[in-house]
Amino acid sequence: MPPLDQTRFRPPRGVHADAALAFGTLVLVAIAEGQRLSTGEGWVPSRIASWMLIVAVCGALLFRRRFPVAVGWFTALATGGYYLLSAIDGPLVVVPIVALYAIAAHGRLQAAVAVASSMVIGVYAGTLVGNSDVTGTAVFMLTGWLVAVVALGSVRHGRVAYAEEEARLRATEERLRIARELHDVIGHNISMINVQAGAALYRLKKDPAQAEEALGAIKASSRETLRELRATLGVLRRVDEEAPTSPAPGLAQADELVASAKLAGLDVRIERTGAERALPAPVDLAAYRIVQESLTNVAKHSDAGQVTIQLAYGVEELTVTVEDDGEGAAAGPVGSGGGSGVTGMTERARALGGELTAARRPEGGFAVRARLPYETAGEPTERSDR
Repeated sequence: MPPLDQTRFRPPRGVHADAALAFGTLVLVAIAEGQRLSTGEGWVPSRIASWMLIVAVCGALLFRRRFPVAVGWFTALATGGYYLLSAIDGPLVVVPIVALYAIAAHGRLQAAVAVASSMVIGVYAGTLVGNSDVTGTAVFMLTGWLVAVVALGSVRHGRVAYAEEEARLRATEERLRIARELHDVIGHNISMINVQAGAALYRLKKDPAQAEEALGAIKASSRETLRELRATLGVLRRVDEEAPTSPAPGLAQADELVASAKLAGLDVRIERTGAERALPAPVDLAAYRIVQESLTNVAKHSDAGQVTIQLAYGVEELTVTVEDDGEGAAAGPVGSGGGSGVTGMTERARALGGELTAARRPEGGFAVRARLPYETAGEPTERSDR
């Protein structure tokens, strides 16, 4: 048996739903009004006015999404006029109730309360002037229905507002993640290219062999930059496709960062302590990016000659420390907010439930220290932390 195609049975939505509701209400009221024709009363002016109000009230329902408050007041007043002219208790009251829901669903709570109050007062006034069709019990029940409609509309508005805020937060977080990835991927290689180009110019006349080596490193770094940029943009262009299967960078590629930094004139060594273990992918990526950005900052803002990378594998967390012996302006951009490197590293650490500090060392130089817990790597962070 072929599967049932549920898309063929979708109820109308939006303006089509309003049109269907308006037409259905018009048919029901017309059937009720048709009973008056069988009595032989004829087309008296009151009946003509009743039909005009019926058509106007049902037609106004088509504009309830664009002008909810105006439609609410119009349908409430026009429906009240219809019941004064007509002796038939038709279902036209459905229209102002729907319009009342639209007002509350748009977040216009005060207007909704005002319209609902006027409807209750109008019906109660009808009982006072001797309308036996409406009793005090009916007024009480109508009040309960209107309160429920306003409450449902307010709940709908709250849910829509919450969903929109969630969507905005997700979009903001995604933009920050993309910006952080592009900064870490592209910024490191471009910074190294800049340092290596300066070294090549300095050595061009004094030591052509070293200058040639630096130019070769520039060529390799630029090729790697283009490759990573194409890969990143390729991922961003993918919509409704499978996730990329290539592994994300990790500490296994730390030696490549060291080799690149050495070509820029830095003496870098890695010290590992503790029992090495397989790291969760988010922790591995964050540690790699922190080391990468720290080396970029050293090359750009410091006159350091030696850099030490310490990887301490603890029982519950990984500690990454990058220290240099620079005496230049390594800490200037870090603390002043002139760049986004340390900000990005801090965000990476906090996203994993850890922390990062970056400051000058008392004995000279600069140090970046990050604490990255293992167990919180796969857990979502709280909105307040973000």
